[in-house]
Amino acid sequence: MNTTKATRRTTLAVGLALALGLGVTAQASAGGPRSVSGKPSDDITRIADFYGAYVDAATDEGGGELRDALRAHYLTPAFQKELNAWEDKEHADGVLRAQNVPLAWKVTGTGDRTEAVVTLTWSAGQTSTLVVDMSRGSHKISHIGTKGLGRK
Repeated sequence: MNTTKATRRTTLAVGLALALGLGVTAQASAGGPRSVSGKPSDDITRIADFYGAYVDAATDEGGGELRDALRAHYLTPAFQKELNAWEDKEHADGVLRAQNVPLAWKVTGTGDRTEAVVTLTWSAGQTSTLVVDMSRGSHKISHIGTKGLGRK
């Protein structure tokens, strides 16, 4: 197996693990060991898992099917319809609210266990923020925008 094929398979495996909400431990090649952890029962972890896998799929060649599968798994059906309408109108990716893919992402809880702020880092260190809301019952994302739904 060539290196490119092995790298793609590894990336896909990690993306799928994140999509399934599994905590992943990562080793950094420089600067010593790092760890990443989470729980599928924690909504902020689920939002972080979604964005990590989604950005990976958007970055990888041929990741369109995985992006669609991630949307189907993590987004409520009603929000998927809303997102599709937004994308048709804005001609951009509704999950990222952009036409390109960020270089990095960070998810921070807001104190409301079903809402998080996603910070996307673009070229030249520019950032944008999105507020992501998750429904309590289904643990699926029900809103992505510049402002949250205001649940407390």
